[in-house]
Amino acid sequence: MKNGCTSSFEEVVLKYGRAIYNYIFSLVKHKELAEDIYQEVLLAAYLAYPSIKEQTKFRGWFFTIAINKCRDYWRKENKSKQFWKEGVYSYSASIEPTVIPEEEVLHKFSAEQMAEKVNLLPEIYRYTIYLYYYQEFSLVEIAKKSNLPMSTVKTRMKRAKERLRPKMQSLA
Repeated sequence: MKNGCTSSFEEVVLKYGRAIYNYIFSLVKHKELAEDIYQEVLLAAYLAYPSIKEQTKFRGWFFTIAINKCRDYWRKENKSKQFWKEGVYSYSASIEPTVIPEEEVLHKFSAEQMAEKVNLLPEIYRYTIYLYYYQEFSLVEIAKKSNLPMSTVKTRMKRAKERLRPKMQSLA
């Protein structure tokens, strides 16, 4: 990069860097995580900096990168915290009888009980829960598949979880 571009980028970081970090921290509420995401924002901004033509848009551009990096983190975090997986229903068919450990039997039993509780939900909630947890569809994919707005899908997920929560406490 030209020396002028580098110093301009440094000026932009000095001008908006603290505000961006505070914004990220207000979203994620963890200092170390906010620092990590802030570093990712700076790297992404530095790589894309030459493509920005209007200097008046730097602040909004920085904040957009910050929120997108936070969304990426949340998306990745949500995928790692699955409510349950369909795989618990797979049974191995072998000729030899296998001894299933007690914990595995209890886990399968509770998964079957959860499925029964999900089946008690009204159809609109059951369908959304089924696609999200059992078929591992994203909310965007569910919205496209069911021809519904994203906000409706999110609302149905929230209401389905609210209705399931008291039913699931009886399993614990």
